[in-house]
Amino acid sequence: MKLDTILLNLGRFVLLFAIQLMILNQVVLTNLIIPYIYVLFILMLPTGMNRIALLLISFFTGLCMDMLNSLIGFHTFACTLVALARILIGDRILMRDNEKTIERTSYRSTSFQSYSIYSIFLLLIFYISLFCLELFSFHGIFYTITCILLSTTASWLIMMLYQTLFIRKEH
Repeated sequence: MKLDTILLNLGRFVLLFAIQLMILNQVVLTNLIIPYIYVLFILMLPTGMNRIALLLISFFTGLCMDMLNSLIGFHTFACTLVALARILIGDRILMRDNEKTIERTSYRSTSFQSYSIYSIFLLLIFYISLFCLELFSFHGIFYTITCILLSTTASWLIMMLYQTLFIRKEH
């Protein structure tokens, strides 16, 4: 990975965590909607990245969120699972339209449809694992499913807004 890509991703990590901690963690929409934009950091990493590096970066991303929120590994597990799903399936969704590695993965660097499928799929993996770990029960399954769907939708919309505001169209 080139130095400019590393610096870009480091800056993105800091910006997404700042938005998450200073804005989104302070806004309570309802008990049903819990948006997490920091997951976008994992989704936007380059597609041709080393698998071990992707898993480690995702693990430490989740660990940072767990430490900042005084949790016990929920985000660490969910982020690592997202990285695994991305390795097994996610990158194939993006790469079917592209043969080359995508350095800055966003809806502006691929087709909107492919990126939407990719991001919603990985967000669903994230929220299903996170909420199932938090609740650790099938009691109130309809409440859990509602939380998963609403949180995924809210996070996806916020991620699209972030990309619209901060990501330039690639030529």
